[in-house]
Amino acid sequence: SEARELDWYLLEEPKHQQMQQNVADLLHLYRSQRALYALDYQTEGFEWINSISANENMLVFLRKSSIEEQMLLVVVNFSNLTYANHKIGVPFSGKYKEVFNSDAAMFGGDGNINPRVKRSRRDECDELPNSIRVTVPPMGISVFTCTRVEEPPVREELRKTAAKKRSAVRKKAVKAAAAPKTRRSLKEELEEKVYKEEH
Repeated sequence: SEARELDWYLLEEPKHQQMQQNVADLLHLYRSQRALYALDYQTEGFEWINSISANENMLVFLRKSSIEEQMLLVVVNFSNLTYANHKIGVPFSGKYKEVFNSDAAMFGGDGNINPRVKRSRRDECDELPNSIRVTVPPMGISVFTCTRVEEPPVREELRKTAAKKRSAVRKKAVKAAAAPKTRRSLKEELEEKVYKEEH
C-alpha cells in the first residue's frame, strides 16, 4: 500500500531474516558470477549435463560465459528426498566448489551442503568421462564453480612405468651376474699373503 511503509517489523522473526539472507545471497551470486548473465541470449551460455533424471526428479546443467574459469555447474532437485554421495558427470577433470546451496542453515534449511571442494575422478557418468559425488538437498538448488586441473597419470600408465623400471633392474642384475669376476675373493687374497710370507 502506498499509504504506509513496508512491514519492517517482520524482520524481527527468524524465518523472515533467513529469507532476507537468501535473497541477498542470490543477488550477490548473480552479480558476482558472469556465467549467470553474460551469454543469456546465446546457446553457448547453457549446456545440459543431465536433463532426463526422471527417477530422481533432478536436473543438472552448466551456465557459461566466454571464459571457461567462470563456468558454473548447477544441480536442481525437485523431489523432497536428500541424495547423499550422488554421482554427477562434470565437463572436465578439476575441482568443483559449492558457492550456493538453498538448503544452508542460514536460509532456514537442514544444512545438506557440500562444505569441501570436490575433486573429480575419472569415473564415467552422464556420458562424460569425469564425475564428482555430491550431497543434493531436497527441493533445493546447488551451484558449483569449476576449475580445470590436469589429470594425474591413470593407474594403467603408472603400472606400465613401474613394470618398465622393474624390467630394467632385472636386466642390470642379469648382466652383472654374467660379467666375469675380476676381483679375487678374500680367501684367495689371504692364501696368497700366507704363501708369500712362507716363501
